[in-house]
Amino acid sequence: MKIINIVGARPNFMKIAPLMEQYRHHSNIEPLLIHTGQHYDEKMSDLFFRQLGIPEPDINLEVGSGTHAFQTAEIMKAFEPVVLEHEPDVVLVVGDVNSTIACGLVAVKLGVKLIHVEAGLRSGDRSMPEEINRVLTDSISDMLFCTEQSGVDNLIKEGIASEKIHLVGNVMIDTLLNNLQKAKESKIIEQLQAQGLIGSDGFAVLTMHRPSNVDGSKRFLQILDALEVIQKELPILFPIHPRTRRNLAELGLQARMDSLRNIHLMDPIGYLDFLKLNSCAKVVLTDSGGIQEETTVLKVPCITLRENTERPITAEIGSNQIVGTDPQRIVAAYRNATSGNWREPQIPPLWDGKAARRIVRILLEKL
Repeated sequence: MKIINIVGARPNFMKIAPLMEQYRHHSNIEPLLIHTGQHYDEKMSDLFFRQLGIPEPDINLEVGSGTHAFQTAEIMKAFEPVVLEHEPDVVLVVGDVNSTIACGLVAVKLGVKLIHVEAGLRSGDRSMPEEINRVLTDSISDMLFCTEQSGVDNLIKEGIASEKIHLVGNVMIDTLLNNLQKAKESKIIEQLQAQGLIGSDGFAVLTMHRPSNVDGSKRFLQILDALEVIQKELPILFPIHPRTRRNLAELGLQARMDSLRNIHLMDPIGYLDFLKLNSCAKVVLTDSGGIQEETTVLKVPCITLRENTERPITAEIGSNQIVGTDPQRIVAAYRNATSGNWREPQIPPLWDGKAARRIVRILLEKL
């Protein structure tokens, strides 16, 4: 069975790594790894391949950045000849980035079976580009692998045949559990302490990249108002996404950020260092879906700077609290998290490090 596997953006790498590892145990699977080049920064791409033990991509489409329409179109144009040349039995896509829907469309139009890993997640917010990618990819997929029960329920509501749907757990948690010991050996905290950026009283971690938060000044300023309060009590480490850094300048917010002396902007960092920071943080503030999942397993309080989540189980039984961008709600959640009142989170069913094993077993049985 020849499987073309697609990665394109940073979250994809953590999801594809355990699958590539499982393929090695089955001589009757011939995997081909395609990197679309949607993310091409060293810290956001190549470094992840090395740290996670992912083999070098067989093909890099090198599409680079651009608008959603431009990027999706360029990926489709570059991927179609690859499918025609290699004639795979299936194409496997993960997550919800532009590479996911672009390669999915090419596959099904050429009559190749499409597998979607992390299917069925829904925020209900169609203003999120990722939501559109999720809905469309699920609607054209032949097999759909879900991380949580809400994904199964959403797909059934949307009319997807139940025999196509499989609840298998979370491949990103496979990667976290596989690398947690290595992450503990990271020296990043000692390095930050030596630079005087954090002390012995702990720190918060911040990530922010959603267009709704960083492409306009209103919500960005609301979040900064909350961060101004928090950073007076706790250093905030902010590995900043290139788009977010660019928007600080373009929106005229750089001076405001610079005035917050205890927020420390950092270049994007590797997976192991980032995992170490999150595992040791007193609280994590984010608008990332994946970090909501990781903090749940790490049992670290997570404050999500959005009004919704496509991963509801992280808020229902995990360590996640959805607060939006209102400064008072953000600060109240922070106070709750650091006062010891945060409820003890549970680990969602099947988030046990064996999701990739289940997926490969089902692929072999069904295909």
